[in-house]
Amino acid sequence: MVIKKKDKFLFFKPLKPKKLKSTITALGASFIKLAQVLATRADFFSQEYLDELKELHDQIPHMSQEHFDTVYKQSFFTNTFKSFDTTPIASASIGQVHIAFLHDDTKVAVKLKRHLIKEQVSADIKIINFFNSIFKPFFSFYTKNSIDAVISEFSKMILEEVNFNTELTNLKKFSSTYKDSGIIFPKPYEQFCSNDAIVMSYEEGFRFDDKENIFKNNIDAKAVIGKLVEFYTTQMLINGYFHADPHPGNILITKDSNIVFLDFGMVKTVPNETRVAIIELIKAANEQNYEAYIDANKRLGTISYEAPVSELAEFTAKMFEIFSNNNLDSESMQKLAFEILETTRDFPFKLPSDAIYILRVSAIIEGLGTTYIENFNGVKDILPILQVNIPKALGAKESVLETLVDEVKDLPFIVRDLKSVITKASKGNLEVELSKGQLEYILKELKSHINPKLGGFALMLGSFFVLSLDNGYDNFAIALFLLGIARVFYK
Repeated sequence: MVIKKKDKFLFFKPLKPKKLKSTITALGASFIKLAQVLATRADFFSQEYLDELKELHDQIPHMSQEHFDTVYKQSFFTNTFKSFDTTPIASASIGQVHIAFLHDDTKVAVKLKRHLIKEQVSADIKIINFFNSIFKPFFSFYTKNSIDAVISEFSKMILEEVNFNTELTNLKKFSSTYKDSGIIFPKPYEQFCSNDAIVMSYEEGFRFDDKENIFKNNIDAKAVIGKLVEFYTTQMLINGYFHADPHPGNILITKDSNIVFLDFGMVKTVPNETRVAIIELIKAANEQNYEAYIDANKRLGTISYEAPVSELAEFTAKMFEIFSNNNLDSESMQKLAFEILETTRDFPFKLPSDAIYILRVSAIIEGLGTTYIENFNGVKDILPILQVNIPKALGAKESVLETLVDEVKDLPFIVRDLKSVITKASKGNLEVELSKGQLEYILKELKSHINPKLGGFALMLGSFFVLSLDNGYDNFAIALFLLGIARVFYK
């Protein structure tokens, strides 16, 4: 109701900003993580909601003194630091951050894991799975699969996030992989780190959504957003290794316009086939080839194999037309988009596990853009930047000559593979590999044909069992038998 800006639905009214934030906070870490994505969307929420929701990133209530003492004592010796500020500078769903000084006067940031957070998120996962099992029978085949994929990936992700050893490994690998990117990363002090605490260099900067200080220091927000999109292009399309939690609390902007990345609890790898599907998606979108765009979505797994291409292409064209229109404000865009989405209720959209983080990051980055640029969206603002980088993502070199040399090097392997295909075909051994989407479609069709027949045979067998009881249930047995026949021959 808040997103659609409705005053009420039936007898329910949307929660006020402070009440919405307190309700999400009370639900705990897992629900805070889910809400953080929406907390970046200036095109979805009014400013009063954004002001409250952005506190979910790093301003939620910190640990009690008792819990802090417990975590600190199991993480450090009494003389580890020269000084330690017990008041956190940031407090998020999984941990809280303190300023400390080492004995050589080095200023460090200390991230402490919340007391018993693993047990809390494990309980949250059980609750989510419980409600999913109750409501699952009411969902369609693809909706069931999508919800299962979301819950499975979310459960895996948040359990990884509460493991600080994993985060430390991610920080070291990410910093090494992107050491020449121009992005700043904290330096870990491994000798002080554990599964309950990470000690790292203290990095100065303004939160990405701190508009007041960013404008006061004459920082070019548009240039920073462009640099951020470029960096994510490198992460997702070229290397296939990306930071999956870029909310405003995890990205700082320095006074000299450099970008600092924090919090490496959620770092993901894009499978090569998914990366190629995204590249095809971008290329088709830029060329406004909507049928190719739908095919790329099928390869990505967000649209089912049997989806009607022409209808979806028409729907896609309408959406692109809305988000490419510079004359529409964000509220008008949103209203028109929702109206079109209402007509797609029966379309077989899906949400495979590989796409969950990609869509999450895309939503957050787009949300960050809306903070500074009116009507900012992926179609007119991000797509051109991505399109420029497609040749590099596909492995093209800086010069034409280098590309040609690489192609010539690959020629013997291409000839060998072609010869192998011809040989297999001549011997009748050629194999056809089906995509995941095709296999899923075949499974769905088999189930839709086999399950009614199995149910029908079960009813017919049940009728013979009732007859064997010899207790005057003949009519009931006949009814069961006829129902079984109907079930077998009619879906």
